Amino acid sequence: MPPIFPVLDMPQRLLMGAGPCNVHPRVLRAMACDVIGQMDPEMTACMDETAELYRQVFRTRNRHTLLIDGTARAAIEAALVSLVTPGMKVLVLRIGRFGLLLTEIIERVGGVVCPVDVSWGEVVSTEAVKEAIERYRPELLVSVHGDTSTTTAQPLAEIGALCRKHNILFYVDATATLGGMPLEVDAWGIDIATGGLQKCLGGPPGSAPITMSERAVEVIMARRHDEAGIRSAAPQGEGPVIRSNYFDLAMIINYWSAERINHHTEATSMLYAAREAAQIALEEGMDARFMRHARAGAAVVAGIRAMGLKVYGDDRIRMSNVTGVWVPEGCDPNRVRSLLRTEFEIEIVSSFGPLTGKIWRIGAMGVNAAKHKILLTLAALESVLASEGVKVVRGAGIDAARAAWEAYS
Repeated sequence: MPPIFPVLDMPQRLLMGAGPCNVHPRVLRAMACDVIGQMDPEMTACMDETAELYRQVFRTRNRHTLLIDGTARAAIEAALVSLVTPGMKVLVLRIGRFGLLLTEIIERVGGVVCPVDVSWGEVVSTEAVKEAIERYRPELLVSVHGDTSTTTAQPLAEIGALCRKHNILFYVDATATLGGMPLEVDAWGIDIATGGLQKCLGGPPGSAPITMSERAVEVIMARRHDEAGIRSAAPQGEGPVIRSNYFDLAMIINYWSAERINHHTEATSMLYAAREAAQIALEEGMDARFMRHARAGAAVVAGIRAMGLKVYGDDRIRMSNVTGVWVPEGCDPNRVRSLLRTEFEIEIVSSFGPLTGKIWRIGAMGVNAAKHKILLTLAALESVLASEGVKVVRGAGIDAARAAWEAYS
């Protein structure tokens, strides 16, 4: 007899880590809409509407703006699998764990990684980017915008101009910042940018927006055509391999175009979620949304410092939606996180690599970039730390966070 499990009833938890965050109620309601056929005119109209919404979210006029079915990493992989050819030199700005992820994907598809490394908690200067371009002569430059592992945001505004000057394609992983920090795709000369729903956009993981410039699409289509031609002319089992079917952007672009060349069955409910998440962001106004996330980040930082704890990193390059907090000496970081979860139903997270167990990361993004949720989190953290024997200034964190929220403009 097959096992019988209880009816699924997940806890109602306040997700104040580095993502996912809690999903906006409107997005959850949108996901309850009926599934319809992928070629129904109502369905394709929904796809077109979603594409137009994300042009505005990305701040671009790119015709080729669409969704990749999968979590944010699906769009990252689609971009790199479709752009990188064996032997291609790719300049990678590595400011944390997710720059290393880009490295791994590039190497898997045969690209030659030309790294620009900095210590965790730092970002790459424009001058260092310029020097690396002149040294390596890459065809593609890739960077994470906000690396949640180090809570730092890489400045991008000047890099696009360098890429255009040297005829280099420019890809940006904006998973953690899209909808929460300024990202000016056209103004900054970004050729491809990808994101995810589960962070600042306040949706569930499972759909990944992507936008592509015309020159990027030309390269993708030409590469796809050349490889297909070589394969058809080569003896069976020889010739270059097109590394992915599912993540082949040339095919996905055709699926989202007016021709609607079938590629896969669209993840209908995730399309609804992505559409509603973008709609909510644009109703609020992108500039107002950026301001709200910055205000929330300032409140978290002020509260942590007033409590007597140390904030990780440099204020000048800090992400607005994720704050690193040094674990106090003698404190068990995992026990504190466990107590927050079991006694207060609040989640914060640790980090990776050299920061594992050394910092906590507190996220305030999407619907959670709200004063009351920040105050609840700080109050719970203060209570747990005090119970664990950590000296904190009782009440000061809440007062400072409230004041910072009200004073921010």
